[in-house]
Amino acid sequence: MSLLFLSTPSRLPVWRSMFASEGETLIEGEAAVTDPAEVTAIACWLPPEDLSRYPNLRAVISVGAGVDHLPPMPDGVMLSRTLAPGIEAMVRDWVVMATLMLHRDMPAYLDQAQRGDWKGQPVRLTASRRVGILGMGRIGTLAAQTLQGLGFDVAGLSRSGHADAVAMFPASDFDGFLARSDLLVCLLPLTNETQGILNAKTFSALPQGAALVHAGRGAHLDTEALRGALNSGQISTAMLDVTNPEPLPAGHWMWGDPRVIVTPHVAAQTDAGEGARHALAVMRSLRDGPPMPGLVDPSRGY
Repeated sequence: MSLLFLSTPSRLPVWRSMFASEGETLIEGEAAVTDPAEVTAIACWLPPEDLSRYPNLRAVISVGAGVDHLPPMPDGVMLSRTLAPGIEAMVRDWVVMATLMLHRDMPAYLDQAQRGDWKGQPVRLTASRRVGILGMGRIGTLAAQTLQGLGFDVAGLSRSGHADAVAMFPASDFDGFLARSDLLVCLLPLTNETQGILNAKTFSALPQGAALVHAGRGAHLDTEALRGALNSGQISTAMLDVTNPEPLPAGHWMWGDPRVIVTPHVAAQTDAGEGARHALAVMRSLRDGPPMPGLVDPSRGY
């Protein structure tokens, strides 16, 4: 049993050391494969186009937290998304940063700074602002708990409709959830149901002047609908770590719009050690049979 490593080269020294210490075989790139039948798992962002080369392949590990960029797996091949506490903490940090920046009118101050304009904006208490989080998985729950600790009134919307210590709305009450969200945070996985969910209808259901924090996936966002909502004042400001299209091309209107702050999909990066530990857990699962960590349900898309 061997794992084929097809990821960022800078992570290799850590993976090499950890796999060696655990007695697991790590193959560093397809050029190093001498017997394709030995490969039982592949760690990658995108897998090779022809997976049939590996007759004993049983698992593909996405080295990121998401899997929407991956093609369907062949029959008999499981898909695992990397579970790394560092990813959750990093995205939580970005969401909290973005929420606070929009709450405290940082887009306006950055715009004023470009003009040398010394002008204060009204300061509002966190307790007066209602945060709505779309997607109450591990990251959404962590973000909700942190924002609650800062005094925000936080609610979540989730298909499961359950989260401890956070007010929850079921998916059937999407409009009710939106109506109480002064700051809307998107942390959804990308599925057929969630694609394009940040659209004109969604924005119109928010309170006038609401703000958007988006760290889900670029395809959640109808970019022109956001532009229209900004121009009408329905949305006041937005901070995005993912865009549609992505990467955002030079000259795109969002680069120069002072109401929008864009970061280049950097809310989280998988720590090399955590990624290797997850891959080792997958290998142990393939050998010993306990449930595979991060196993993706193809019917749900995550």
